[in-house]
Amino acid sequence: MKIVSIHQPGYLPWLGFFKKIMYSDVFVFLDDVKFVKRQWHNRNQILANDGSIFLTVPVIKNSGENINEIEISYDEKWNINHKKTIFYNYKSSEFFEEYWNFFEDIYSKKFKNLLELNLEFINFFINELELKTKIVFSSELGINEKKSELNLEICKSLDADVYLSGIQGKNYLIEEDFKNNNIKIEYQNFQHPTYNQNYNQFVPNMAFIDLLFNEGKNSKKILENSKNF
Repeated sequence: MKIVSIHQPGYLPWLGFFKKIMYSDVFVFLDDVKFVKRQWHNRNQILANDGSIFLTVPVIKNSGENINEIEISYDEKWNINHKKTIFYNYKSSEFFEEYWNFFEDIYSKKFKNLLELNLEFINFFINELELKTKIVFSSELGINEKKSELNLEICKSLDADVYLSGIQGKNYLIEEDFKNNNIKIEYQNFQHPTYNQNYNQFVPNMAFIDLLFNEGKNSKKILENSKNF
């Protein structure tokens, strides 16, 4: 049974993103769909003393339509701000020193494309979690459909038996089409685990770095033991 999942490559994704990869045989980066402002493509949240705060990567207006075309703007020196913000809020975390050099190096570089930046982080996290899931880019598949039809055609091209969709897929997937092609849809309803954080009251749905800095190599076990449904 081959499980396929599909998702846009976001900035510093949350735990549920990596749980989806962990559960799948093939994971498809949906990189050739439209970039949407105020979504998770170029922002995410980390934990601070007074609650969660957003880190947003500014992009150049009209640099493209699709995610793999979007270029990053450095007018605001956002990379320096992100580096300082992460350092200040996680420097006391137990495993901060183990990973900080990687982040310091990434934020010292200037990436032209948002996709390139996002993949640097995502691939690092995949490696730390020791995930062996096959990775595919939708732009390599040459499929020009949209929404439900796009996901169906991707699954068909990869000989999927099961399509693992996010819970929002219930709003637009045409389930009968998948059934007619002998593809079962499973909807991820990620049950967020708790783990050590820097503050007393646990706050879920942070970027994956929150787990990594606080739990280190134990992050894999925590994610494995979390529930997808």
